[in-house]
Amino acid sequence: MPKRPLVIEIPALGTIDRTKGHIGQQLTDSLRKAISTGELKAGERLPSSRALADSLGVSRGTVTEAYEQLRAEGLLDTKASASTRVAAGLQEWDTPAQRTINQQTEQPPSLPTSASLYIAMADHLTPLPSVPFSVAVPRGEVAMDDHWRRLGNRIRTSPMAAPSGYTCPQGLLPLREALADYLRRARAVNCEAENIIITEGTQQGLYLASKVLLAPGDLAWAEDPAYPGLTAVLQDRGVQVSRIPVDTQGMNLASALETCPAARAAFVTPSHQYPLGMPMSMPRRLALIDWARQYDSWIVEDDYDSELRYTGQPFPAMQGLAPKRVIYLGTFSKVLAPSLRLGYIVVPGFLLKSFIGARSLLGRSSPLTEQHVVAAYMKEGYFDTHIRRIRAIYGERRQVLIDALQREIPELKVQPADQGMHIVVSLPEGQDDVAIASAASTAGISVRALSPMCSDNLQLSGLMLGFGGFTEAQLLSAVKKLRQVLK
Repeated sequence: MPKRPLVIEIPALGTIDRTKGHIGQQLTDSLRKAISTGELKAGERLPSSRALADSLGVSRGTVTEAYEQLRAEGLLDTKASASTRVAAGLQEWDTPAQRTINQQTEQPPSLPTSASLYIAMADHLTPLPSVPFSVAVPRGEVAMDDHWRRLGNRIRTSPMAAPSGYTCPQGLLPLREALADYLRRARAVNCEAENIIITEGTQQGLYLASKVLLAPGDLAWAEDPAYPGLTAVLQDRGVQVSRIPVDTQGMNLASALETCPAARAAFVTPSHQYPLGMPMSMPRRLALIDWARQYDSWIVEDDYDSELRYTGQPFPAMQGLAPKRVIYLGTFSKVLAPSLRLGYIVVPGFLLKSFIGARSLLGRSSPLTEQHVVAAYMKEGYFDTHIRRIRAIYGERRQVLIDALQREIPELKVQPADQGMHIVVSLPEGQDDVAIASAASTAGISVRALSPMCSDNLQLSGLMLGFGGFTEAQLLSAVKKLRQVLK
């Protein structure tokens, strides 16, 4: 009886094209395809590397490398002094055509419970296009000046900007030193460089504060209305949130004490309430600090838009009144540029290691080169000059917008506020601010609806209109477009 030949027919190998090069990769792909289509069955014996090399006219090493790759992928079994076989237990894979059909007819997996929550967060936090009336658009006259560009060019070509190892998660020391000096002088914050942690913005600072100060199930106060990024963070952390209404003096502490006094933390925007714009009065600030001491609780102060007050001096930060009770958050996103991804958080010394540990979980550090540039910009005095310059420009743009609204759309009521990069207008009763915001987007302008920032107990209908980074002509044109949308 003639001996059974060891070499089996493998039609897939006929696709190898020597003119294309990479013979080893072609061989591996061809064998993988033969296994996937069932041309080679589970347990079937392959030719020896020498025999297959001779039949293909390639080196034995090429075949050996292909076998080794497929063995590593679990498709072949290769044992010492034994033949190479297709791995036992492999089922025939679908053909490419069958896989396409299966993918088209397969039902999508059910969404995880948390997925719908993050979908809602994405809808709330997606930035608007950089057209009027978007907020924080650093271009034109309010863009960083030539000093910024000069410092940036110098630092980016210096050794300090060269790729390096991991850096301190607390942030660049020269930047923290410059920040400490600025915050003590301009915001009455009680801090040293060692109290500061550089973050990627206020959003990350809010997450750090909630992560360190609160456990799932704890109760926290948040203003009503409030920044959606804050309520999303607290919801994500499993914190119970009591929404506290605001009035002309800021958070209504009497209402909070009546409904739920034993909260673990209060999240506030005392210098410029987001989104309505009023500051928290000094009696309310002192009462809130007394509450925190009485209940051994925390105050998280988001110093939103504090630099941009147009009448009088900016309000001092709450942190200076109680540095051991207040966690202070700030950012460069509004006064420099959101794309820098640089913010900061000031914490008392006994909490520093906790916040650094939490910061390390979210990322090792913020962009180092940008930290060097901002540090130099501050230390050489350009940051203070920049703030004074943009405060004057924003003040002019704000008045242009208010005058245009009163002239073109007098039925809109502008909420009183004397600082910040946006104004809030109340809509006539019965108008849907969400629908108007959607229609405005279609018309080429960006507005934010007020009602999604409110709790179910608060019925407000209004629009946030930003004015930074746009010329007078752009603002006037945008007001006319808004008038048409409202009609």
